[in-house]
Amino acid sequence: MIRGLTYCRRVLRADYPIKTDRLLLRPFTTDDTADVWAYQRQQDVARYLLWEPRDRDQVRDAVAQMAEETGLGAEGDCLSLAVVSPELDAVVGQVELVWHSEANRQAEVGYIFNPDYQGKGLATEAAREVLRLGFEDLGLHRIIGRCNALNAASARLMERLGMRREAHFLQNTQVKGVWRDELVYAILRSEWQDRP
Repeated sequence: MIRGLTYCRRVLRADYPIKTDRLLLRPFTTDDTADVWAYQRQQDVARYLLWEPRDRDQVRDAVAQMAEETGLGAEGDCLSLAVVSPELDAVVGQVELVWHSEANRQAEVGYIFNPDYQGKGLATEAAREVLRLGFEDLGLHRIIGRCNALNAASARLMERLGMRREAHFLQNTQVKGVWRDELVYAILRSEWQDRP
């Protein structure tokens, strides 16, 4: 066992829930559908994502998929966690860690939050815990984050996490019929360990 992690059928899984100062991070369940629909149906949320605002059936399917993403066993696997506010007894967002390379010990962090709970530092708190999990528990070497170049809030969040901007790709991806610029941020394990 490595600090809060166990090997189960060759899949690395955390002990849940993971507690931060104000939040609980845990796997999704089908009971989370209404809370997730509350934000995934919003145009402001989908604006910078690959998908359009989702209807209830699409969210139900997305939550069912995320409920299966509870561990990292191979490259390409995604760990998806519901971010729960115990005070509100509600899912306020989601965070994920996608394993890109076993040989190079690299992954990618991602997050989506309900706009009703933005501006309170909750996304920063949850994403910081995912970075901690990646570096301290999984022994990763490098974690990246990506966002639409127009998504200034997401870029600022990554900067608050201590990630540095490594690239600004011009019109590298077509999303919803429009070419978009993408920012790539990254942080190394050594930078994580040296943060104040």
